[in-house]
Amino acid sequence: MNAAYEKILGGRSGLTGLLILGVLLLVIFPLGLDIFRLNLVGKYLSYAFVAVGLVLCWGYGGILSLGQGVFFGVGGYCMAMFLKLEASDPISTKIQSTPGIPDFMDWNQITSLPAMWQPFHSFSFTVLAVLAVPTLLALIIGMAMFKRRVGDVYFSIVTQAIAAILSILIIGQQGLTGGVNGITDLKTLMGWDIRTDSAKMILYFVNAGLLFACILFGRYILTSKLGRLLMAMRDKEERVRFSGYDVASFKVFVFCVAAMFSAIGGAMFTLQVGFMSPSFVGIVPSIEMVIYAAVGGRMSLLGAVYGTLLVNFGKTYFSETFPELWLFLMGGLFIAVVMYFPNGLAGVYEKQGKRLMEKFSRKPKKAAEPEPVKPKTVIKPDATDIAIDGANLEASK
Repeated sequence: MNAAYEKILGGRSGLTGLLILGVLLLVIFPLGLDIFRLNLVGKYLSYAFVAVGLVLCWGYGGILSLGQGVFFGVGGYCMAMFLKLEASDPISTKIQSTPGIPDFMDWNQITSLPAMWQPFHSFSFTVLAVLAVPTLLALIIGMAMFKRRVGDVYFSIVTQAIAAILSILIIGQQGLTGGVNGITDLKTLMGWDIRTDSAKMILYFVNAGLLFACILFGRYILTSKLGRLLMAMRDKEERVRFSGYDVASFKVFVFCVAAMFSAIGGAMFTLQVGFMSPSFVGIVPSIEMVIYAAVGGRMSLLGAVYGTLLVNFGKTYFSETFPELWLFLMGGLFIAVVMYFPNGLAGVYEKQGKRLMEKFSRKPKKAAEPEPVKPKTVIKPDATDIAIDGANLEASK
């Protein structure tokens, strides 16, 4: 059992990486940042769920999805629907034409709660929907694409098109989704005010805990037989197929896992930020999420988290300090990473970090002691040899 746990944790180096990230997220950030900045970090970590999922399906499975914002948004909208219904009780909405329904529905002359919203009165159903609806959507997309052996750039284009379609659909159905503004003014979770500083602190730790759970689950997959098959499919898909494995099913599975991770991140984003809009569903956020994984290293689950934090810290810093130039600075950062660090931050760590750690942890060697000189063995002649030599001497005389 201990060996299995050690394998999932990634050995000594993997455990060290988890501990460093844990100290950073659970100790340094909460103690060193004010609640506003800490809530920003929580928002960044919600994006990290998507990046971790992309490491699984893109880095190891070779499936580049440019539509992960779809699953992030669906999970966020499921949570937002529950929170909005809780905030739309008859007393809070008594000034509306139809009390008891969300305000944007009242503005669009809807007089009763639509059937698709009814189940979201239940928090249990909402949690189930956050996990199941995006996973089911990914299952449908994956079965339609992978069973027909659609892959590589074609799959990326299709997922990008799905992100654009869903974004347009959400904006067009303003009476059901809130339109371009999204679902806003979210206040409480089962009576608990999520806008207070203490609530934001608790949600931050819940977010970080769920992220570590996803990382460990991802490592469990990668250290199993399935993880080895994913890497084999990425490099030699036809050989794996000819070996008798159902390649399409493996691809569907890892794509669904990545979708579920993204949906959890979307739900946590809604809880921490207090709204959800179609701006997090479309093509641009989906591509940004791929950049997070690329900067961190698409072969590293922990690197995806660091890449997400670095890119978003850069966006925040550059936009605050250089409001007119920050887009150019961010573009320069991405170009530099692609040109000089193709394996991302994880590649830099592999080359430099481990070398430095070995250098400092290496013990100085003691001077080698000279080996003792062995005495030479002297063979003494016995009496028979002496007698023979004496006889030969007499005969020569």
